Amino acid sequence: MSQSRTLSTVSRIVGCLLLLLGIAALAIRVQHAGPYAFPEGGPLLGVVLLLVIGASLVLAPGVPTPLTWLALAASPFVLFYGLYITFAELEEVIVLRVADDAGETTDLRLWIVDREGAPWVTMSQRKADAHELRDKRAQLLRQGEIRCVIAVRHDDRATVNTIHQLRQEKYAVQRLATAIGLYGPVPSETTVALRLDPCPPGS
Repeated sequence: MSQSRTLSTVSRIVGCLLLLLGIAALAIRVQHAGPYAFPEGGPLLGVVLLLVIGASLVLAPGVPTPLTWLALAASPFVLFYGLYITFAELEEVIVLRVADDAGETTDLRLWIVDREGAPWVTMSQRKADAHELRDKRAQLLRQGEIRCVIAVRHDDRATVNTIHQLRQEKYAVQRLATAIGLYGPVPSETTVALRLDPCPPGS
């Protein structure tokens, strides 16, 4: 009985931690100027898992069930991912809004650095191709201001490596992710860099 009570207490503590982290992963975006960006894709899945698993542990019965054990087993992985998606929003995050041929827009949340007076971002070649980001007009939301930019793609490794290094210097989360092996010390061969030039006047 004592072991059951101990497990129940641990479950509730872990559950509360996951719930709080789920709320934090949503609330952290409020700190960025401009419209609130609700999580999408992987971050949204992470928030849902944090809230669902957290709630299941908090509401778990006093006697352990297979669901309780499963939730506890999954909690370290969900906790780690929740910390990552929360900390990734602590530092500067911009939105690059791109439109497809049908006029449908997609908001890409990205880390950004400045080099020689121009803002730069990186992403996978696959993502850049999916949004046709090669000399393409887009909207940049940065520090609460929206402006028109032309995303000029750079595939050469020297440029990509330089932008990756600037990100490494600017973002503590990337340095931490590199230290634990989530990021490599150099970008992958499928990473590309995008320089965000201002749109020509009157265009």
